[in-house]
Amino acid sequence: MGEALDMGKIQVNNIKLYGYHGCLAEESIIGSWYKIDLEVDGDLSISSVTDNLSDTIDYVHLNQIVKKEMAIRSKLLEAVAKRILERVFLELEAVHKGHVRIAKLNPPIGGNVEEVAIILSKKRSG
Repeated sequence: MGEALDMGKIQVNNIKLYGYHGCLAEESIIGSWYKIDLEVDGDLSISSVTDNLSDTIDYVHLNQIVKKEMAIRSKLLEAVAKRILERVFLELEAVHKGHVRIAKLNPPIGGNVEEVAIILSKKRSG
């Protein structure tokens, strides 16, 4: 019997970015602040022994993916979240599961609402 993988989580939390997402025309002009949390699961057994950045899931890379995808305007946050997860899985083979939460701060919905958020998850098949 082989040894079990040392599965672990890497979280990049409370990424604050300004973006122009939304269905309203003024949202594409005015924009708003967003808060993104990204969590990925993967095998951290090698990096926990080698202490080498090249053996782990680099959170700097995760943050860059979020920043790049948030810069592309979408009507729906679901579309942005899907792009983030797809890119994480494409660029980081060590990731087995991913979970992203995107919150629009002070949304223009006619009330005193701190944020609205969507959450998407993805698991590598096979």
